[in-house]
Amino acid sequence: MESNLSPNSVEGESRNWLELPVDVTSMILQKLGPVEILTYAQYVCSSWRKICEDPLMWRVIDMRYPCDWWDMDYNLEELCRQAVKRSCGQLIHFNIEHFGTDDLLLYITQSCNQLSRLRLVYCNRISDEGLVEAVSKLPLLEDLELSFCSFDVETLETLGQNCPGLKSLKLNRQFYRRVECDKGALAIAENMPNLRHLHIFGNNLTNKGLEAILDGCSALESLDLRHCFNLNLAGQLGAKCSEKIKDLRLPHDPTDDCEFTTEIVDDDDTYDDDYDYPFGLSDTDLLTDDDDYYEFSGGSDFSDYTDLYFY
Repeated sequence: MESNLSPNSVEGESRNWLELPVDVTSMILQKLGPVEILTYAQYVCSSWRKICEDPLMWRVIDMRYPCDWWDMDYNLEELCRQAVKRSCGQLIHFNIEHFGTDDLLLYITQSCNQLSRLRLVYCNRISDEGLVEAVSKLPLLEDLELSFCSFDVETLETLGQNCPGLKSLKLNRQFYRRVECDKGALAIAENMPNLRHLHIFGNNLTNKGLEAILDGCSALESLDLRHCFNLNLAGQLGAKCSEKIKDLRLPHDPTDDCEFTTEIVDDDDTYDDDYDYPFGLSDTDLLTDDDDYYEFSGGSDFSDYTDLYFY
């Protein structure tokens, strides 16, 4: 029986992407990042331009770009503002890495007060005052990440007080050997009672701080303690964690799924003076909570690293 199909009718058939249903095209375009959409995709044709202007395309904005963003041929902050404007106030999830300022963050939160998830990573140009002012305009905020950022403990306390509906908090950073500090843990315990998910990868808290979190955050379901090497969970505290927390990651658990550096920092490590620390470090917070002085083998008093801190 002869086939009515020509040899090239299947393999060689050309497809017109413009004939795809609008919802399918929208799903495909959403796989691109905001920069790719704003600088390339929207200029392909008028139908794609119309889709790219739909506010539903911009309910989630992920500005996750490398740390060498300043070498790019476009202004990320300006493109970010364009993306937020296109959301027409419907933005609910926002992520930014390696860039951003107080003005940009305030513009975002003033334009989109329905934001429920805010993720800031390596955003060292955003100040404590800028973060507090911006977050105070987000009554629906439930999920907050401030990983590898330089915000102080007082800011953490204020955020907890201003965001009573906060359910998820991530404060990930590198672990510093021979440093103990429970200030951040106590701030969380005393100001964020409704937390259900807490990630404090690399935190320098001790058993005292962890005990406070378990008591103060009674709704906690998941807790990531990886690289929190000051903790001793061999006794009753470990049993309390296992009993209370459904999803528990312990200090020595694998870090294969961690998207950031898992390098442990020694106090005598040498750093480039031009490097801006992406985590809290302060010469005063290098003391224990009992004000005992730590001697460092390098002999540094860390006087060059002001305005940074440990949670």
